[in-house]
Amino acid sequence: MITMSHSAAIGAEAHAAPKSKARNLSLDRARTFLTLVVLLHHAVIPYTHFGHTDPASWAGFDVIVLATDSFFMAMFFFLSGLFTWPGIARKAPSVFLRDRLLRLGLPFAIAAFTVIPLAYYALALRQQPELAFAAFWWNMVTAGPWPSGPIWFVWVLLAFDLTASLLYRVSAHLVDPGNRISLRGFEQPAVFWLMLVAVSVIVYLPALLYFGTNKWFEFGPFSVQASRVLLYFAYFFIGASVGAANFDRGILSAEGRLPKDRWLWVIITLIPYCLMWCMIYIKREILGNPDHLPHWYHLFYGTFLVLFSASILLAILAFFLHSKAPGPTLLDRMQADAYGIFLVHYPIALWIQYALFDYELPAIVKAAVGFVLTVILSWGLTAALRRIPGASHVL
Repeated sequence: MITMSHSAAIGAEAHAAPKSKARNLSLDRARTFLTLVVLLHHAVIPYTHFGHTDPASWAGFDVIVLATDSFFMAMFFFLSGLFTWPGIARKAPSVFLRDRLLRLGLPFAIAAFTVIPLAYYALALRQQPELAFAAFWWNMVTAGPWPSGPIWFVWVLLAFDLTASLLYRVSAHLVDPGNRISLRGFEQPAVFWLMLVAVSVIVYLPALLYFGTNKWFEFGPFSVQASRVLLYFAYFFIGASVGAANFDRGILSAEGRLPKDRWLWVIITLIPYCLMWCMIYIKREILGNPDHLPHWYHLFYGTFLVLFSASILLAILAFFLHSKAPGPTLLDRMQADAYGIFLVHYPIALWIQYALFDYELPAIVKAAVGFVLTVILSWGLTAALRRIPGASHVL
């Protein structure tokens, strides 16, 4: 339990200029693991009920996609937020802005004009086999629609970083309450979990009830799911609060309670996950899978999603915090290239699926081939791009 004097000291430490530290191996591995989850998600989604764009399908992939879609982007924002507050404190505003534009803005702009058209051209050829890429590209960037695919995360993260920078100038103490709860989470992870759930309910459920699940804010390649944008910012800002100070003495301490209770968090995670499947059964078999779902359905499903997302976040982090593997593991070897893999993988995944479409293979085989090849080719391409002078500062 934190004493009053200790609590009072947290606020001062939370906005103090941080000392440089060695990379956190557990968090690096968690972030790289999530990148592989993104590739897995895109490798299997054509063979599911939701994204059935291939003749082959397997119900087991629906199990995977329901889980991944319900948590992995929120967790990405949480991990991205962890080092934001110290980064803002350490740099002048102009330097922080320059670095973020270089690391996020430039890759987004390049990918929007190259990676994304290359990816969606594979889908367009299924409808118009004679369509030339130049004509397709020009129509996408002028008339639209201009989807962003998975790179929407990059521009939204840039917007969150800039928002955090402005909030820091308002008051460096804004993260103090979350930081105090993170410290309590060293011994009581459930307290941190409750905070994460409560904030998520407040920002997500009203938006879900108002917008539903299918509404996206879109302007050219700038898009984000309307019901989830505040949820993502909540995860990002809570991550910033956790990482503001006392990083090794809070919820993410390898010596804390969280890694010791890792299997308990797995059990806790399974409960809302199963309840989400119950709601899907109700939607499909009882409600008849309508286009517009009643508010009570969104209320229950959204609550279970919030509970699942918060629980699996802690479960995954608990296992990586507990792991004492010295490395270098496969995740360690991929760590430096993980961001580049995320940026370039989408057209590779879609063109592999395009090539496999006409083969009468089981869905499991197609997905396995697609996932392995996407990982290998994306990693190889990223490693090659990072050899370009200056590219390692961006990728």
